[in-house]
Amino acid sequence: MFEFSFDNKRYHTLNYYFMTNFGQKLYKAVIDCGLSCPNIDGTKGVGGCIFCDSGSGYFTNGRLSITEQLECESERIFRKNGKVPIIAYFQANTNTYAPVEKLRKIYNEALFFPDIMGISIGTRADCLSDDIIDLLCEIGSRTNLTVELGMQTVHESTIKLINRCCTHAEFIDGYNKLREKNIRVCLHIINGLPYESTEMMLETARQTALLRPDGLKIQMLHVINGTKLAEMYSNGNMSLMSRDEYIDIVVRQLELIPPETVIERITGDGDKRKLIAPDWSRNKIAVLGGIDKELAVRDTFQGRLYKKS
Repeated sequence: MFEFSFDNKRYHTLNYYFMTNFGQKLYKAVIDCGLSCPNIDGTKGVGGCIFCDSGSGYFTNGRLSITEQLECESERIFRKNGKVPIIAYFQANTNTYAPVEKLRKIYNEALFFPDIMGISIGTRADCLSDDIIDLLCEIGSRTNLTVELGMQTVHESTIKLINRCCTHAEFIDGYNKLREKNIRVCLHIINGLPYESTEMMLETARQTALLRPDGLKIQMLHVINGTKLAEMYSNGNMSLMSRDEYIDIVVRQLELIPPETVIERITGDGDKRKLIAPDWSRNKIAVLGGIDKELAVRDTFQGRLYKKS
């Protein structure tokens, strides 16, 4: 039995983290607070990363206020799960990319909403000035805070190719600022980025393991209609991983990740209305089941090959 599990999972699931820390499952209410990104507005780049679709989830509506969005999201969540505690998830674009007073107002509006037990803030590591770090510490003293950072890859050649406009060194600097203040951090990595080999994806996992993040989201690259990546794909300039290849690489990455790191996502949800490929990613249950099965077949688990530095 894997140490951080109370079921058949061989990795540290978000559900296990919620149940052991809060005694119940928490649900994320997705918010678009209307902020931009330095890689969109021209500060560092234009057009965003080549896979970027404005960072919005299925349910966000940036035309509504934070309170109105939370009302819609809580209704959706409660309808399916009953009255449950909620995490306000600032997902779309870069959610620390604004003056501190504007951010304080945005975060506080979410905090004052009923049933909110935490806040999760998606952002870039190069948008964490000292005054914003101070604000995050303030918010963290009042609620359960997680900052989600898109690392995606450790390879500079890929970072340049995907138009990230944030070097890995800049990423490490921002990450360290958060960890120095004991702010909980969840990292994002993407498998299947253009021209990355299996060894490159494994190296991203190894470097992630050295950072020992609190949480990790692993995702397959999705080709979304209207993105620059969609142009590359339609022109035959790149190929995508098969489901079996994705399952294999995730299992091998999990073996490298510290067992204490919460795997907050192990496959992604591309907007099915806009998803071009891979088509197999539409069946999330099959992907999750495939990962569980392969871990069992190999008799392996998260952290089996992890080595503390």
